[in-house]
Amino acid sequence: MKEVVPLAEDWNLRHGASLLPARVPGCVHTDLLTAGLIPDPFLGINEKDVAWVGRRAWTYVRDLRATDTAGEEYERTDLVFDGLDTAATVTLDGRELGRTRNMHRRYRFDVTGRHGLLEVDFASAYDEAASVRALTGERPNVYPEPFQYIRKMACGFGWDWGPTLVTAGMWRPVRLERWSTARLAGVRPLVTVHGDTGRVEVRVEVERTARGTARPLAVRARVGDGLAETRGVVEGTRAVLTLEVPDVSLWWPRGYGEQPLYELELTLVEDGDGPGSGERPLDSWRRRIGFRTVELDRSADEHGTGFTLVVNGERIFARGVNWIPDDVFPSRITPERYRTRLGQAAGAGVDLVRIWGGGIYEDDAFYDACDELGLMVWQDFLFACAAYPEEQPLRGEVDAEARDNVVRLMPHPSLVLWNGNNENLWGFRDWDWEPQLDGGSWGGGYYLDLLPRIVAELDPTRPYTAGSPWSGSWAHHPNDPAHGTHHSWEAWNRRDYAEYRDSVPRFVAEFGWQAPPAMATLRRALPGERLAPDSPGMLHHQKAEDGNGKLNRGVERHFVLPGDDFDRWHYLTQVVQARAVATGIEHWRSHWPVCAGTVVWQINDCWPVSSWAAIDGDGRLKPLYHELRRVYADRLLTLQPGDGGDGAVLAVVNQSAEPWQTRVVLRRLRADGTEVAGHVLDVTVAARTVHRQSVPRDLVPDRRTADEFLVADSADLRSVHVPVTDREFAYPVPDYDLVVETPVGDRTGSVEVVVTAHTLVRDLLLQADRLGPDAVCDTGLRTLLPGERLRLRVTGAAETGANAVRAALFCVEPA
Repeated sequence: MKEVVPLAEDWNLRHGASLLPARVPGCVHTDLLTAGLIPDPFLGINEKDVAWVGRRAWTYVRDLRATDTAGEEYERTDLVFDGLDTAATVTLDGRELGRTRNMHRRYRFDVTGRHGLLEVDFASAYDEAASVRALTGERPNVYPEPFQYIRKMACGFGWDWGPTLVTAGMWRPVRLERWSTARLAGVRPLVTVHGDTGRVEVRVEVERTARGTARPLAVRARVGDGLAETRGVVEGTRAVLTLEVPDVSLWWPRGYGEQPLYELELTLVEDGDGPGSGERPLDSWRRRIGFRTVELDRSADEHGTGFTLVVNGERIFARGVNWIPDDVFPSRITPERYRTRLGQAAGAGVDLVRIWGGGIYEDDAFYDACDELGLMVWQDFLFACAAYPEEQPLRGEVDAEARDNVVRLMPHPSLVLWNGNNENLWGFRDWDWEPQLDGGSWGGGYYLDLLPRIVAELDPTRPYTAGSPWSGSWAHHPNDPAHGTHHSWEAWNRRDYAEYRDSVPRFVAEFGWQAPPAMATLRRALPGERLAPDSPGMLHHQKAEDGNGKLNRGVERHFVLPGDDFDRWHYLTQVVQARAVATGIEHWRSHWPVCAGTVVWQINDCWPVSSWAAIDGDGRLKPLYHELRRVYADRLLTLQPGDGGDGAVLAVVNQSAEPWQTRVVLRRLRADGTEVAGHVLDVTVAARTVHRQSVPRDLVPDRRTADEFLVADSADLRSVHVPVTDREFAYPVPDYDLVVETPVGDRTGSVEVVVTAHTLVRDLLLQADRLGPDAVCDTGLRTLLPGERLRLRVTGAAETGANAVRAALFCVEPA
């Protein structure tokens, strides 16, 4: 059998005349950081002080003599790199093995019989990009960095939420593979379902040694523990095997069923020389697969052109989030970190994760976790916000990269959609690219020709869409909300989040609202700084164009800006972020099936920063996270303004598999809690449907008084509708009692904070991280009516006294 020798140890990084210990997988920044030679770029404004790292060349070295001599009984030894970042020259004992220029590909070099010093020389990514730009000519993009000229993680060059930290290094594992006769060079399982039978057509590519060219080879395959087995002969370098699994259990997205996974195992064998001589195993391949069907319904109807995911015949409203690399240094992301972050997404009711095109094709551990959690994966090909040259050397790299990653990722049942790019079709039409390009290439040939052909050839079991946003053809504007996918950014950039209610897109693939990270994250990232919205560190960790201006305008449309009170400003930005996203989701979910999904920008951050994330760069949950958990739940109760702002609408959303019979209590209240009118509705909502109805006129609050609001309650669900902005509403001074209790028999160190309201208490928030950096509260924003009591569970708090807890509690106050 093949022997695999990991090469994770004994690497060094040349730094001037000295050698530094290096970690593989890793990168130059993390090695320099470990050696104490650069400050942590995540702290303060240190990012500026390490900019030089990305602008120079670096060399990694390792002695291969000890490892190579042990493999002399094998016919072939390969040196395999799962990821080289990015423009590298690989030499062994002074002789060049090859050159690379793509972070997103795997590389293999024949080093049979060779030994000595292995060197991997990385050119500056800026130098590589400049050399390509000189060949292809200028292309426009949205940032002043050359990421479109190099096949590298684009957001490493900086984004409107990310630092400019241009990496180099071996960011994925390195190993020696020793083998004889033949090896499995590629395995493509095409998984389909026919009735109750699961079918796996396995297409196998084999590489042979010179001695193995004429030797008879076969492949044995099996699913599970004997559920299905077969054997196929290798003809030349290829074999095709088909397995059928009767009474197969289907893989479902979370909330729709279970996620059964089946082990698919292949063994490459050499046939014996005669009867009874048996088989000699040469190589093996194992992956988990899942049986399910996936389609993308893009049918035209009276509303435009749809965009609905259909899994196992079930039409799905996608409750999605956009995913960026969880660390600007991706080699630091462990399987456990993937599991934590994706588990948090699932815990918020998410069932779809879109891997955005300015990042990376994630590690298999990411997709493994999604397979198990039932999280559908929308995978962008890695193009974002720029015109990309289609000339060589980039075209060949794009072709090879796409083929490599389609084959690597296609076993995962969670992967449901390939997407050609992020915003480039939109950019070509709307962002003044055409005059600058003057007929030059810009990537359209990739998205509309090359990539769909590769997907159709290698992975025909999954749908492909040319981009996001994309209306399906040039017959409509690429970002037309009535056709295909839509990115909704006007509200954040120029308007108010209430304007999300002005349209019903077919599928909202991006929208979001900013807020700063948690207070404990800011204190760690900006040590010693007197925090203010415009303090030096805060401004440095705000990468969006006019980001603070947009934050302040978003607050000011609803509240009075709090002046020099940073704590209050921090709280109000969190409230507006949570309300903004909830407003969009509640509106769009209530219009299912016309709207078939929302994908919030974004679930995570890659460093501590003010951003659109629900989970900040230190992994702390922002109030938006808890609001996602509410608005993405199977069952949602929401009150919305009527058409033209007149009246009110009650929407009862049931995305569960069972009918929902519920009693909704509607109350028209004054600010002091006095009930003006009330009504009880008995509502039955069929599975996977929405019930909408107008609120009776006598229950609609009088806007003229600025003193009335509407509340809908159903069991533990609540929706509050205030017909005027918070700055106009006659809020009372909040009054509540607070008691801190230790649960009887609890040994986790948790406490319960009991709040009893004597007045209306709107959007009460306990910022638990103010009680200690590890403290967590089990809920986010909550609204209490007079006389109501709320229990909040807090774990990990260093301070639990009533005064400390009260100082960490915030709520809406009168203007």
